[in-house]
Amino acid sequence: MPKNRKIFVLDTNVILHDHKCIYNFENNDVVLPIVVLEELDKFKKGNDQINYQAREFVRDLNKISGEKLFMEGISLGAKQGKLFVATGKPFTEAMQNSFFEKNADHRILAIALHIKEEFNGRVVTLVSKDINLRMKAKSLGLLSEDYETDKVKNIDLLEKGVQIHEDFDTEIISNLYNSEGIPEEDFPIKDMPANQYFVLKNGTQSVLAWYDSQNSIIKRVEKHSCFGIEPRNAEQTFSLHALTNPNVKLVSLTGKAGTGKTLLALAAALHQHKNFKHILLARPIVPLANRDLGFLPGDVNDKIGPYMQPLFDNLSVIKNSHGTKSRENVLIDEMQRDEQLTITPLAYIRGRSLSDVYFIVDEAQNLTPHEVKTIITRAGAGTKMIFTGDIEQIDSPYLDKTSNGLAYLTEKMKGQDVFAHVNLIKGERSFLAELASDLL
Repeated sequence: MPKNRKIFVLDTNVILHDHKCIYNFENNDVVLPIVVLEELDKFKKGNDQINYQAREFVRDLNKISGEKLFMEGISLGAKQGKLFVATGKPFTEAMQNSFFEKNADHRILAIALHIKEEFNGRVVTLVSKDINLRMKAKSLGLLSEDYETDKVKNIDLLEKGVQIHEDFDTEIISNLYNSEGIPEEDFPIKDMPANQYFVLKNGTQSVLAWYDSQNSIIKRVEKHSCFGIEPRNAEQTFSLHALTNPNVKLVSLTGKAGTGKTLLALAAALHQHKNFKHILLARPIVPLANRDLGFLPGDVNDKIGPYMQPLFDNLSVIKNSHGTKSRENVLIDEMQRDEQLTITPLAYIRGRSLSDVYFIVDEAQNLTPHEVKTIITRAGAGTKMIFTGDIEQIDSPYLDKTSNGLAYLTEKMKGQDVFAHVNLIKGERSFLAELASDLL
């Protein structure tokens, strides 16, 4: 191993997060502790995303493996380092004094410490998405870091509210009301991303506007209801505009609980039901307190029911906004009966090709970037995809506000003509919900 190369020792959860991770360390060397291969073997069977990642990694490893993998290492390609598999190593005295249990994490630490001692002078870093393991490594004098490849570099986009431009030219504000729009070259604000929404104000005059990048024009956004749901603020008005814009095929709605993300998405879907063959609502199942679905009583519907309840709650809000025997409620019941409106766990859509579907993915902050990519690549002709979520409420232990799939999607798609993003700040569920979200 050349001395100028760094050595990265990988934890199992990095591979389960991204099965192509070994190719993302430039010309540095990558070490797989043998215990990681043991753990991957436990994850190969199953239908969850981590099972897919485990299988794909093992397949890739099989293609490049050979006798040199354990001694000399195998090249990962041009301008890349080598891949090594390190066998088990004894615990150091410091480890024996600190950690009495010889579990998988501690065995990985033992191997990383051995590599650091063997290759003295080279930078050795343990890469793990487990905060506790990284802290244990640092307590032993070992460098450790999170897997940074798919982390969002600038989180501001997901934390800022609607852009408001004060003291704006009143003539431009009036023109937006009295014309079909203002050409981009005549508008004073420059370098706007595609489908940017903003508020222009001057005294008592104001207008809601957006940048139509496909036609290079700034237009006024008119407030309108969808299936009985009225927008209560500028953010919700912009959201409904993006959700009903036929030229925008991908939308991300972020914001804290109670801002109306899922409700608006569902109302917009029902408003456009004639334009799509199927409305599909899905959300990832993240069991709490390790209560896996297999341990819950009942059939599959009983098991997934509690996880899908928030989606049914939003559907109930829409139904309650109309009379019991209204045409809208009859339509919703018919669509559910004919399976034109389906609420399902996200895992159930894997492998499907989705054409002419209005697809809403709720709680998308609990998805990895790879999972989001997998979902979007399911989109066929005529499909529109909506991702909603709150990056402040992540249930997965290995994701945070900069590494989750919703943040990754929003950053990477920013500026694309077919993409729009709105971050909702103002809660509209109730005064109590808004107060709790702000103070607790």
